[in-house]
Amino acid sequence: MAQITLRVQSMQTRAPCPLCATPARRIHSDYGRTLADLPWAQYRVCLQLRVRKWFCGNRACPRRIFTERLPTVAAPWARRTLRLAQRLVALGVALGGTAGVHLSHQWDLVVSRNTLLRLLRRQPALAFPTPRVLGVDDFALRKRQTYGTILVDLERRQPVALLPDRESDTFAQWLQAHPGVEGITRDRAKAYADGARQGAPQAIQVADRFHLVQNLAETLTQLFNRHSAAFQVVNAAMAQTPHLRPDGTMVVPVPPSTPPRHAQLQAAHSRSRRLARHEQIWALRRQGWTGQAIAHQLHLATSTVFRYLRSPTFAERTYKRRGHSILNPYKDRVLQLWNSGCHDALQVFHRLQQQGYQGSYPTVARYAQRLRQAQGFKPRQRAPEQPLPRVAEPQHGHLTPRGTAWLVLRRPETRDPDEEQQLAQLTVQQAELAEAVTLAREFTDLLRTRQPDCLESWLERARTSAVAALRRFAQGLRDDYAAIKAGGTVPWSNGPVEGHINRLKMLKRHMFGRAHLDLLGHRFLRPPRERVAQDGGPREQEHTPAPAQAA
Repeated sequence: MAQITLRVQSMQTRAPCPLCATPARRIHSDYGRTLADLPWAQYRVCLQLRVRKWFCGNRACPRRIFTERLPTVAAPWARRTLRLAQRLVALGVALGGTAGVHLSHQWDLVVSRNTLLRLLRRQPALAFPTPRVLGVDDFALRKRQTYGTILVDLERRQPVALLPDRESDTFAQWLQAHPGVEGITRDRAKAYADGARQGAPQAIQVADRFHLVQNLAETLTQLFNRHSAAFQVVNAAMAQTPHLRPDGTMVVPVPPSTPPRHAQLQAAHSRSRRLARHEQIWALRRQGWTGQAIAHQLHLATSTVFRYLRSPTFAERTYKRRGHSILNPYKDRVLQLWNSGCHDALQVFHRLQQQGYQGSYPTVARYAQRLRQAQGFKPRQRAPEQPLPRVAEPQHGHLTPRGTAWLVLRRPETRDPDEEQQLAQLTVQQAELAEAVTLAREFTDLLRTRQPDCLESWLERARTSAVAALRRFAQGLRDDYAAIKAGGTVPWSNGPVEGHINRLKMLKRHMFGRAHLDLLGHRFLRPPRERVAQDGGPREQEHTPAPAQAA
């Protein structure tokens, strides 16, 4: 690449001493500096700069000779100009190392990824004003191993700090170093509650409403896992029950496929292994072992042990994972042909091939066998002359404990009649399920309609409930009563915090998960935007990153 070299000489008549700021007038000598500058068109620009050394006239100054500073051109000892350093820092903040190098090549800048990251790390830490309303939540530096804490100013919707862990002492120390926080929104983590109580006792703690609903969904999931038999009854009934379509036609659902023999053996082996693990964990628990000790003894993750300890009854899986079939894009066409009277699987296969189907005939034959089963005649039996019921793919899959928990907590207007029918069939199986569903819906309505005055009566009903899981949930709410009640009163929530966590995850993935907290903080904690008066200029602008001291 062609290069333009400019020979430049400093013409200052005096220079202040960098230590005592005394103006110097006696020149000692001069020397040359080579600085890289921003490119001009397709040419690189290099500055051959002659600067001078001066005698300091202040006899009390420890420095006798110093070099003149050019603060608007380059930093001391730098090999690039100030504006080039600022451009590279902005590139590193936006894209990081490798991606920043790729874009720099398009801008005719020569830089390595290590240089970009080094310039980024040398930036001074940004100072933010103490927020009045603070949002706090955790994020994973390395999932299930290392976690940090993000702090967000909810009024400005601006992240203000990243903490290296999620311990109460660390959070309390930050609050003590930044007095003036009046409100703190958080999830149900005990560490943040204790840290807020220690670091800012005058601040109002607010329990986030979404996390309250999430905790209730986890409680319902634990309860539903204990009633796997009821789920199996409902799923079997829904797989055989005809339903009325919006156009008025009655259709029967296609029954689920039967897994192959090897898959059944594998599922049975998996169930026996999980059952043995459940029995081992509870046997040690009854002997007085703690969860951490059980995990260490059985070489399991602590989260796995506590998941088994949530229920003394082994939780059967009420669903199976459904894989992708090459026939899925063509099932609507198969059902159209079948309902129109074409009951020959081979003929259906040939018609699908004309539409681009690349699968095999046995796949179509197996699906046709399920259609015959739905209509009630055997595989090799001729279709009867009387009209057969129409068949259709079920609109809703099997009920699962986790999916049903969120189905219960959804807004009533978002549930369709089929889902309401499934829930009704489930609740009639067990009185415990009906009571849990009723109390859960009342609690979500209480949160959505902002009725904190009704919280006390709900807690009393949950405390006397026959559902042990809801009694434990209510006791947890009682222990955090002030924050729960504030969550239904004040307008603040952890929604902006969750949004910034998503951006933080994006940056982590962009850096392949190898960035330490300092580099992650430089890219994540952006300087706040400044509003500019509406005088014809831009509406808003951002602070320019500080230049690097040296490269």
